[in-house]
Amino acid sequence: MTTPSRPPFPPFDEAGALRKVQAAEDAWNTRDPERVALAYTEDSVWRNRDTFLTGRAAIVAFLRQKWDRERDYALRKELWSFGGNRIAVRFQYECHDAAGQWWRSYGNELWEFSGDGLMSRREAGIHDVAITESERRIFGPRPDSEKGAPLPVR
Repeated sequence: MTTPSRPPFPPFDEAGALRKVQAAEDAWNTRDPERVALAYTEDSVWRNRDTFLTGRAAIVAFLRQKWDRERDYALRKELWSFGGNRIAVRFQYECHDAAGQWWRSYGNELWEFSGDGLMSRREAGIHDVAITESERRIFGPRPDSEKGAPLPVR
């Protein structure tokens, strides 16, 4: 089965890059590995922390394990830069583990897209900080009123 193209297409302008970032945030907040994986080419190459993946099946398996571990996951992404067929984002997400410890994870992603708007490469560096439940500030998908708001550094 061929995956439909995913506009906007490169080369990206600011509006197109912003749409790509918001679409990625929205998809990841579904925590649906199959849905998320459809945004990537069949042979997409990933580096996520110290894990290296190739292909949609590996992405789906990785995301299933991720969201089994990272409970109540909620994500925010922000456009950092763009040019040609590449986009850089910064992100933060919160989740808790099986023991109930809450985490805020900070990171940067480098994305590269094929001509059909699917992501062919994703490299993510991520750092985790333990937080208390009372320190949480990311609750579920971003409401429309917060879309486009910059992420705080801390």
